[in-house]
Amino acid sequence: MQNNTLSVGDPIEARCTKCRKNSDHVIVTMTEEGPEKVQCNSCSRQHKYRPPTAAKKPAARQAVQHKDAERKEWETLRPAMKSEDAADYSMTSSYKVKALINHPVFGLGLVQRVVGSQKVEVLFEDGKKTMRCK
Repeated sequence: MQNNTLSVGDPIEARCTKCRKNSDHVIVTMTEEGPEKVQCNSCSRQHKYRPPTAAKKPAARQAVQHKDAERKEWETLRPAMKSEDAADYSMTSSYKVKALINHPVFGLGLVQRVVGSQKVEVLFEDGKKTMRCK
């Protein structure tokens, strides 16, 4: 736990602007509010004090939950899809929402939305993919 009475020369953890990560620093200048300038022990750069950032753990968990939701959506929609109605995917074709496509790598897919003028978002068994189109 950190001591509340910090002074010049004390070690402190901070976000380094050059290393772009949290690392050990030494306080170079102080103000009444706290450290003003610090020096990184890794790269020796002096910069304005920036408190360390929190780790971003939830992003990986959200990605897994997102994939699970896509998988459930696929399982719900799949029984109504008829592979014989699917058009072979081509980057030079244009597609509408709810169109079935047959991709050589990803398999059967359902166009879910048009993204801009030359892209569509397609739900495949493996998840959603953004595909180029005309």
